[in-house]
Amino acid sequence: MSSLDNIRNFAIIAHIDHGKSTIADRIIHKCGGLTEREMKDQVLDSMDIERERGITIKAQTVKLNYKAKDGKEYILNIIDTPGHVDFSYEVSRSLYACEGSILIVDSTQGVEAQTLANVYQALDINHEIIPVLNKIDLPASDLDRTKKQIEDVIGIDTSNAVPCSGKTGEGIEDILEQIVSTLPPPKGETKELLKCLLVDSWYDSYLGVIILIRVIDGTLKKNMKIKMMSTDQEHIVEKVGVFTPKAKNIDELKSGEIGFIITGIKNLSDTKVGDTICESQSPIKKALPGFKPSKPVVFCGLFPVDSSEYQKLKDGLAKLQLNDSSFSYEAESSSALGLGFRCGFLGLLHLEIITERLEREFDINLLTTTPGVVYKVHLNNGNIQDLQNPSNLPDPTLIKLIEEPWIKATIITPDQYLGSIMKLCQNKRGIQKNLNYSGNRAVLNYEIPLNEVVFDFNDRLKSMTSGYASFDYEIMGHKEGDLVKLGILVNSEPVDALAMMVHKDFAQTIGRDVCEKLKDLIPRHNFMIPVQAAIGGKIIARETIKGFKKDVLTKIHGGGARDRKRKLLDKQKKGKARSKQFGRVEIPQEAFIGVLKINKEN
Repeated sequence: MSSLDNIRNFAIIAHIDHGKSTIADRIIHKCGGLTEREMKDQVLDSMDIERERGITIKAQTVKLNYKAKDGKEYILNIIDTPGHVDFSYEVSRSLYACEGSILIVDSTQGVEAQTLANVYQALDINHEIIPVLNKIDLPASDLDRTKKQIEDVIGIDTSNAVPCSGKTGEGIEDILEQIVSTLPPPKGETKELLKCLLVDSWYDSYLGVIILIRVIDGTLKKNMKIKMMSTDQEHIVEKVGVFTPKAKNIDELKSGEIGFIITGIKNLSDTKVGDTICESQSPIKKALPGFKPSKPVVFCGLFPVDSSEYQKLKDGLAKLQLNDSSFSYEAESSSALGLGFRCGFLGLLHLEIITERLEREFDINLLTTTPGVVYKVHLNNGNIQDLQNPSNLPDPTLIKLIEEPWIKATIITPDQYLGSIMKLCQNKRGIQKNLNYSGNRAVLNYEIPLNEVVFDFNDRLKSMTSGYASFDYEIMGHKEGDLVKLGILVNSEPVDALAMMVHKDFAQTIGRDVCEKLKDLIPRHNFMIPVQAAIGGKIIARETIKGFKKDVLTKIHGGGARDRKRKLLDKQKKGKARSKQFGRVEIPQEAFIGVLKINKEN
């Protein structure tokens, strides 16, 4: 039964909320992967946070048996992928393990930005694509308009598009028939030397590292000795299995199949995603091309609100990294916030999910500093430094130029919001590249600095378009920018946690706003506190927090009062000057959070 002609490997791709996980549920139910009692909504979304937010974060796989109308039995290997832009690396590696994709488009909303991004990834690796028009049970469903949009914007034929409803199950049988008739079977030779692609790996506290693989050639058996080609390490396969969607142990995986192996590896860093696995006795000469490792693009500091929770935070980060290799961290200390970690993320949603999981799963109160991006600093001596933390910027006299990362943004919006979106992009230093129409929807292409997008671009886009616009981006490289480091000084002491890289044109406005906000948020002390924003040695904005003033003159009356008053006031002045020199200004946590909010408003 498992000859290559009867296997179909496919990924489910779509924009967020277009119904990928729901349709995967219906397919699993139809093929009898789970009984009625075991079924639940979004059965492949295993994390609590995935279920609560209604999003997929980790790609999941399922092996199903399907008996087609022509009486033949087929093996279907499904990979359900995330839809959010931050997790597009999950999508790209899932697509490499398949020969075809099901493209799901919500027939009430049409093509969205992430639909485009994911389908282009699939087309780049020559996938056969089946368009599926979901949510036909809703009154707002418009099949003709959606088909026309798919043809206009993406350029794929929709004559075979399958209308269906993930909610009612209508059209699921048609999708399965299309899969077996349209998608190509995998290529590969069972008699060749073993060659497997490492698609994903995650840590299980009982079994160690579980490795998800796609067998390209040969047969992988239990107790076989295998070799990872990138690290040259050898391991013995202890278990071989497939997800149906429950884990099920089997004896072997043949070419064209997707499954998992357990080898007793305890350290996730030994399993590099995209690596090639072969048999150690008869290794292959050339490794598979693999795929680019995911690179963090957004960095921020994570500090425990209570410094005694530092060790707890360290353990929590180590455990989270076991199941998320795209997230990186290193220790850092701040004079204002104490000990913490500098963490790298794939985007703001990724940052939000990691911090939420730390707070929820490990019960830690966290403070996050301003998210920033990685700048390339070119020095006069020819060296290039990667700058993640603005407080580590070298002396300006040593710097030749600073480059910042730029993105290619695709925005799809109803045309009545076009003007306000173009204004927003221009305010963010965006350069318009293209503008197309499909019906009453505009497809905008912009190049924008990532630093301008990283904070609140998506939120503002959604609020100004009542949620109708969709936004997707890809990193396009670094470009030179007129950037400066904006330092914040409180009582003439620099506060490294508030340092930020900004464009020269916006520096004064942001500096003034930060100083005004800190003036309101830092409590008064016994002495006057200057709050300043500076670029290098030049102060560009200042506010003053007045000190408490004790009335030292109340008890003075009678003869010679004037001289005695002056003496007491001079004495008070000296005392204030001394306390200003030696006194410490306590900056409350609310002040840091307040400054983050300003950046959002800007």
